[in-house]
Amino acid sequence: MPRIRLKAVSPQWEGQFWESTETLRVGRLEGQEVVINDPSVSRRHAEIHYTNQGWMVRDLGSTNGTYLNGVRVGMVERKLRPRDLLQCGNVLFLAVLVEEDTPRFPVETPSKNLLVESSTQRTWDQALQVLANSWSDKPKAGDRFLTLLRASYHLTRIESPENLLRAILEDAVRALDAQRAAIVLWDDKECRLVIKAVSTGERELSSRAWYSSSLAQRCFQQGESLLCRDARILGELQASSSIMEGAMSSIICAVLRSPRKKLGVLHLDRHFSQQPFTDEDLRLADALAATVSASIECAQLLEKQREMFVQTVTALAQAVEMRDPYTGGHTLRVTEYALMLADALQLTPEKRRILEIGTPLHDIGKIGIDDHILRKAGPLTPEEFEIMKSHTVKGTAILETLPDLKPYIPIVRHHHERWDGTGYPDGLKGEEIDLLPRIVALADAFDAMTSNRPYRPGMPPDLAFQQIRKHAGTQFDPQLAEVFLKLRPQILEKMWLRNNAIMDTLLPAEIHAVLQNQTTTHMRTEAAGA
Repeated sequence: MPRIRLKAVSPQWEGQFWESTETLRVGRLEGQEVVINDPSVSRRHAEIHYTNQGWMVRDLGSTNGTYLNGVRVGMVERKLRPRDLLQCGNVLFLAVLVEEDTPRFPVETPSKNLLVESSTQRTWDQALQVLANSWSDKPKAGDRFLTLLRASYHLTRIESPENLLRAILEDAVRALDAQRAAIVLWDDKECRLVIKAVSTGERELSSRAWYSSSLAQRCFQQGESLLCRDARILGELQASSSIMEGAMSSIICAVLRSPRKKLGVLHLDRHFSQQPFTDEDLRLADALAATVSASIECAQLLEKQREMFVQTVTALAQAVEMRDPYTGGHTLRVTEYALMLADALQLTPEKRRILEIGTPLHDIGKIGIDDHILRKAGPLTPEEFEIMKSHTVKGTAILETLPDLKPYIPIVRHHHERWDGTGYPDGLKGEEIDLLPRIVALADAFDAMTSNRPYRPGMPPDLAFQQIRKHAGTQFDPQLAEVFLKLRPQILEKMWLRNNAIMDTLLPAEIHAVLQNQTTTHMRTEAAGA
């Protein structure tokens, strides 16, 4: 009878497996063949059973869904194939048809080069097939397979490209017992390979010793993964400073490529005290490179899309600013201060991205304010100020028309709320206000205080910092205010560099006027302007 084995891949359940010749039911409910006590798994989650067409899987109406190779399975049955990935909630399984014969690795033709003892030049699909075939052929390769499979599973949940590359390197070092790993990617702008991430382990190295640039370049140009068992033998690599400084005895360079193009190189090396890499290691590294390349390419595309979005948002915000000739550069300065605060607070990459895009949009609602108010050369009347305050609500209405802009609405709507609850438009108080608008409120107020307006000069920075301290706990989040005050040296340096850049564009008479204006002491005590 055909037999199926369902092997858990997720870390909490790793090593457990279930076999059947008829049915495997997955869920939290006792009495099922595969009992998984995990909150993401439903009581009756999924069922695998044998039919005339082979092993089939179907969802049993689970809350979090059943996925086959990343595609959601509904109530309609889907066929299971050898080494398919089955996901129930957050728990990942590998399906193994026990009776199936698995082909062995194809034989490689070694390179004639004395330094590169072996190479492989497979397509993306072929490399993944080699990885899959290693499962039932060699127990050690099977353990490595699970390590890499688990790594790929987690890659889909990485928040940033930097964390993605770091995760790839950590798993590559672990799976291939390397002392070090590096990822170098092709940069279209610079037309060369650029190092993007490195895992040095416990060894502290200079930047030159992270990878062999000559071997990586050769790997990328030829489009084939390379193995150099012993880098100390006579040849072109013997004199390489990176190899000598990095104590690299054995090196693998695997081509990072998707079905569409070459992306770069995964570079791995071992120390003199370790055994050299083998042909099997090369094949595994090549398969790993093919596995993770799709994630890298996707991350690159998303990063480019994000950069274009940031540029578009910034251009839009600057277009709004152009309607008000007295606030030129305000958006860029507020964003700069807000991101300095974000870095000091060590915000997650996701929150920092929201701040980076949302801050330039904070005054987008001013596009709906009449020119006679927005461009007024003097202080606003109470009635005019009430109209100006509506820019937070108008901005919210603009963003609500685009679902993708929903994460930035709190910044746009609440950047004029106050810690004591006397702000607008909703009168929120304390931590009722989201952290990001509290950050923008502080950055916005500081720039408003230090910027020149037609009806008053900007405060000297020292006085503006005094106002931040004075209004901490009333207008501003006291903890954020404390962090902002600690950033004073960096903020002053930014302002000095910015002012010097402006000075370089002015005539001597204009410089004198600017300096005279900067020495004016303005005793305005209001901490924020419209």
